[in-house]
This record gives sequence, C-alpha cells and structure tokens, in this order.
Amino acid sequence: MKDKVLNYMGLAARGRMLVNGYNTCMFMAGKGKIKLIILAEDLAENSMKKMVSLAARHNIPYIVYGTKEVLSHRTGNVEAGIFGVTDENLAAAISREIDHRKS
Repeated sequence: MKDKVLNYMGLAARGRMLVNGYNTCMFMAGKGKIKLIILAEDLAENSMKKMVSLAARHNIPYIVYGTKEVLSHRTGNVEAGIFGVTDENLAAAISREIDHRKS
C-alpha cells in the first residue's frame, strides 16, 4: 500500500510548497505562510517542544509523522525533521489523510 501522506509531501516538495528546517519554518510562520507543520517522530525533544510552541503561538496545526530518514528521502532533503506546508489545499489533504488513518 502506498503512503498518501508521503506522496503528498513529495508533491509539495516538487511544487515548492514545502519548506524545511527549524529557522526557515520559524521565519515563514512569522510571515503567516505556513498552513501545516509536520514533525518527524524521532526529532530531538527540545526541537519538538519549540516547534509545538511555535505552532500554538501562530495557531498552526501540526502533526507528528514518520521518521527523519523517511521524510527526508521522500522530500529530497538530508536529515530534515521539520517541515512546513505552505499550500492550504495540500495541508488540508495531508490533515484529512492523517485523520482518516486515526479512525
């Protein structure tokens, strides 16, 4: 079975609708550009706390999904664990897929 979330992330990366890294996500969140934050499950505890706080402060939904290795491979990055989706429709599609998996 193919992983739709990873497919959506790959699509977002190819379409330049995905930013990655702590500093870039902080900057783009401050500008109101990020619609969804995706954090890797194996992200460092301190980074996780900072990004969850950032999401709460800017009222941005976030999800914890996959490992750094898998997410980085799918998006064409190296050891990235923090991603911000800048497209509203793509962010909604990823959120729907995550919600569908939970039910």
